[in-house]
Amino acid sequence: MRLRQVVKRIGKSASAQRSMAWLVANYIRLVYYTSRWHIEGIEHIEPLHAAKQAYVGAYWHSRMMVMSHIWLCRAPGRPLPMRVLISGHRDGQLISRAIAHFKLETITGSTTRGGHGALLGLIRSIEEGVHCSVTPDGPRGPRMRLQPGIITLAALSGAPLVPATFAASRCLVLNTWDRFVLALPFTRGVVLIGEPFYVARDSDNFALESARLEFERRMNALTAEADQRVGREPIEPAPATEPPRATR
Repeated sequence: MRLRQVVKRIGKSASAQRSMAWLVANYIRLVYYTSRWHIEGIEHIEPLHAAKQAYVGAYWHSRMMVMSHIWLCRAPGRPLPMRVLISGHRDGQLISRAIAHFKLETITGSTTRGGHGALLGLIRSIEEGVHCSVTPDGPRGPRMRLQPGIITLAALSGAPLVPATFAASRCLVLNTWDRFVLALPFTRGVVLIGEPFYVARDSDNFALESARLEFERRMNALTAEADQRVGREPIEPAPATEPPRATR
């Protein structure tokens, strides 16, 4: 049975979904505590934390597995709370329950569904001093292609975008639209955090598109570097013209 079919069945039962979320959260903890992790780029976010400047963490959908526990929860000093943008479909509900085990709040929405409400929720969080995280190719793809919503968010809020990623020497790359990276216990992992990226508030459409392409390039370069650091072949982005995948 395909993974998505299993998730759909789980989604029909709240109790089963709670149990699955507990298993997911504790599997992430197992991978973290049995593995050796090198975290690089903390110096890029330390000044933002010191200034209490909310930012938007961005990582591809396929690299979400350990980001909450390693980067978002273990940022230096943890001076700011964190809210994660999660889509409202069944997969997203499971993810929301799982990351709740790491004391993270969620904002429901996506770049394709509930986008306006999600954008307002993110802007409101930033105004409250809460930093956020987004998977800007989710929930439907194309893989590793930046949807414009995160650039609009940066322009409207003034908050910097901070790219991040992880890679693991021992992992499974699932046959899903995003090529989800499932890290295995006793692995050697690397987490890379890039430099903050700002989008001018008065950007016109041309400037917004230029910013989108540049930030996508930076995220992909960072992700390829992480894969190379652990000796794995980088996963290529989907063709830019590939249509989005159905979420259900």
